[in-house]
Amino acid sequence: MIVRLAARGEGATADGRFFPLSAPGDRIAPDGGIIPGPHHQAPLCRHFPDCGGCQLQHVDDAAYADYLKDRIAGALAAQGLSETEIRTPHLSPPKSRRRAALKAGGGVIGFNAAASHRIVDMRECHVLRPELFDLVAPLRRLLTGRAGAVMTLADQGVDLLLEGVSSDSLARAEALTDFARANALARLSLDDGLGPQTVWEPEPVTARLGGVPVSLPHNAFLQATADGEAALVAAVREAAGEARLIADLFAGLGTFALSLEGRVYAAEGARDAVLALKSARRDGLFVDHRDLFRRPLDIAELDRFEAVVLDPPRAGAKEQVPLLAASNVPRIAYVSCNPATFARDAKVLAEGGCKLDWVKPVGQFRWSTHVELVGRFSRA
Repeated sequence: MIVRLAARGEGATADGRFFPLSAPGDRIAPDGGIIPGPHHQAPLCRHFPDCGGCQLQHVDDAAYADYLKDRIAGALAAQGLSETEIRTPHLSPPKSRRRAALKAGGGVIGFNAAASHRIVDMRECHVLRPELFDLVAPLRRLLTGRAGAVMTLADQGVDLLLEGVSSDSLARAEALTDFARANALARLSLDDGLGPQTVWEPEPVTARLGGVPVSLPHNAFLQATADGEAALVAAVREAAGEARLIADLFAGLGTFALSLEGRVYAAEGARDAVLALKSARRDGLFVDHRDLFRRPLDIAELDRFEAVVLDPPRAGAKEQVPLLAASNVPRIAYVSCNPATFARDAKVLAEGGCKLDWVKPVGQFRWSTHVELVGRFSRA
């Protein structure tokens, strides 16, 4: 019998055998076939499991939520932190993904097949926002050669970046402008290998974060769904508690900095994100262009704050965390998209006297193996 889902989404038996496309509660027939159990559901999409956009459409929400918790629990247990409370996961609904990177070529467009460069021609999708999926058919007609299409839903509509595409003639430039106008794009940009260049932007493109419109740079990072972003922000606000002097490290465009009360110091290494956040109108916000891998905040700087929020990339915050562990910061909200590096950093914080009070999992990437979380640390 399948007792759990392994890290890559395969079903695992108690004796350590793995079976792709199985769910907890499934039984294994003598010939190796899968006999569906109570948590095995019929996939919604015709492209599953060929398309690499989803790995777990065959499991129900209860099993998927348990998978997210198990990923975090396993990572923490490996670091000796198995007693931590892991809360009920928040799952973003279907058709809520507001950003996606598709591949096109030879009259097809979609996500790559799993572990392959083969493009699965997208004729339906149950993870993308309808505004993004509505562009798939027009892009199929537009992109005849190999190209990439990065789509982000901004305040003004879809921000579209085409990679491997150039406007090398007047006719081509006019065709692209006509495409942008006909599909009511918020912005159309091209990257022919030398960096993104805007070719259509009727008005400045923004993303609203914490109720504040922020300029949206090319290829800027946004949380995958607005719903998931709201869940992460709520957990961070709870973790920060009554703090009114807060540091937001790896601040990006200000997802958390613009949603927190009081005075906020926001440190970010990406220049475009810093310039966008500096232009946001929010009282009590100080933005610092700072590479936290090369120049993390020292103990004296950290001790000024009543709470610290950090949202590092997948590699974690290996350079910043030891200094944070040695500081006197009473509350820490750690946002992560990688349970393994989160657990590694959590162990350092625990050894420095911080208690990991709880972890809130967030399943923004519906039916995928990606795990988002917020962990709250406190110091007595």
